[in-house]
Amino acid sequence: MEKVVLLHGALGSAENFTILAQLLQPNFEVFTLNFEGHGQNHSPQNILTIEGFAQQVLAFLDENNIETINVFGYSMGGYVGLYLAKNHPERITKLFTLATKLQWTPEGSQKEAALLNPETIKEKVPKFASALKIRHGENWETLLRQTAAMMLGLGQSPVLKNADFAQISLPVLMAVGDKDAMVSFEETIAVYRQLEQGQFLVIPNTQHPIEKVNPEELAHQIRRYFNA
Repeated sequence: MEKVVLLHGALGSAENFTILAQLLQPNFEVFTLNFEGHGQNHSPQNILTIEGFAQQVLAFLDENNIETINVFGYSMGGYVGLYLAKNHPERITKLFTLATKLQWTPEGSQKEAALLNPETIKEKVPKFASALKIRHGENWETLLRQTAAMMLGLGQSPVLKNADFAQISLPVLMAVGDKDAMVSFEETIAVYRQLEQGQFLVIPNTQHPIEKVNPEELAHQIRRYFNA
């Protein structure tokens, strides 16, 4: 049976994939993990980086005696997947990214980071603050600040430069929702066209938040791609 690991996005957790994992289990051996600082994987003193998340995935594969695996990455998880595809292609069979931000600029990262102010969130969207506290525990405010810092760093010096994508030789499917307000068709297509074995997919009636993605449709696309 094929193996697949599901990588969540920034401020998410493995729990985002509960339904999706159940839908995939008849066809795959499914693995999930919480990135450092997310869920109950607390590390308030550590600096969060894409490179660090990638090393965490490699350690997870080693701990589970997995030589190679299919990777599905949502949003930031897709960026981690692309970093692994570029730097550790021997560990990945195929990669499927969804709603992954690829163009990081100082202006864009500042705009995204500004949305992660804990005090503003507590004041203006208390329900979201409560949800973050439930998901990440008392660490949630620290996680927001660390994530904002990571985004600002990506804006100043993206981990993946444009030239890096052309060096990815393994099969990659890049998907974006047609109603995604954060990730554009243009940036996704620009990277897809550089990939040696790239495919591009638009998922209809789909916004950016993983909670807005239809799990049955996503499971169908994952089965179609990884079992091809």
